[in-house]
Amino acid sequence: MPGSPYTDLDRPPLSAARLRRALVAPHGPWARLELRAETGSTNADVAEAARAGEPEGLVVVAERQTAGRGRRGRVWQSPARAGIATSVLLRPGEAVADRGWPPAPQTGYGWLPLLAGVALVEAVTRLAELDAGLKWPNDLLVGGAKCAGILAEAVPGSSPARPPAIVLGIGLNVTLRADELPENPKGLPATSLQLAGAAATDRDPLLRALLRGVADWYGEWRAAGGDAVASGLRDAYLATCATIDRQVRVLLPGGEEVTGTATGVDADGQLLVATPTATRALAAGDVLHLR
Repeated sequence: MPGSPYTDLDRPPLSAARLRRALVAPHGPWARLELRAETGSTNADVAEAARAGEPEGLVVVAERQTAGRGRRGRVWQSPARAGIATSVLLRPGEAVADRGWPPAPQTGYGWLPLLAGVALVEAVTRLAELDAGLKWPNDLLVGGAKCAGILAEAVPGSSPARPPAIVLGIGLNVTLRADELPENPKGLPATSLQLAGAAATDRDPLLRALLRGVADWYGEWRAAGGDAVASGLRDAYLATCATIDRQVRVLLPGGEEVTGTATGVDADGQLLVATPTATRALAAGDVLHLR
């Protein structure tokens, strides 16, 4: 049937009703979920909602993105129903009295995309049964190839006194075929869960596990006052980060290069690189390229 989402039986559509029953309060951790057949960018959609005053807890999922965004303005898109494209709205700077959450300091916001990376690794490892890891800060690696990316964007508050909202976007390649993978001649090759031999490629349980994992880790981090060490987030991230103990070459703005061994991640989520002369702490926003 022309236009039917069932024309590709390997890529069945998601069900908004089932996702809401599983993920939206009172039975789930999120406040509201919107499923869209197509959109330019789920991050842009959630950012618009944040500017309009949407409270924390909005989830937007798209069956297809036509103008998804990655770090440094890179474009990310995928065939319809071949992956997971989702963004969530967080307001970590606002207290949540009924959960005992104090405002999280803005200095800790850099942990939010890393938090999403940990949740993504856990979901893929458990459901797809693949050996997955993270390239710092938050690219999902499977078999040495990139399978997913995460982008966090800040949306300024409606007044100088109101802290910014954070839009956390995740794009995961699930059933992309070899001829559908994005090209990245200067970076890592791309892959999908299916190409990597995943035990399961059903997007519904993958999406549920991912969003529950993000909510669980966010809750732990908020309960600890935005402290990645006290919440256990830093240890969980280090256990999944494939960059640690590797030789790396980092390109910084202005053309500076830093070469050394990645020794860890500090309390602010910065990558620690031991060079012949010193140990450098590098923030994700300052890194143009990492190899």
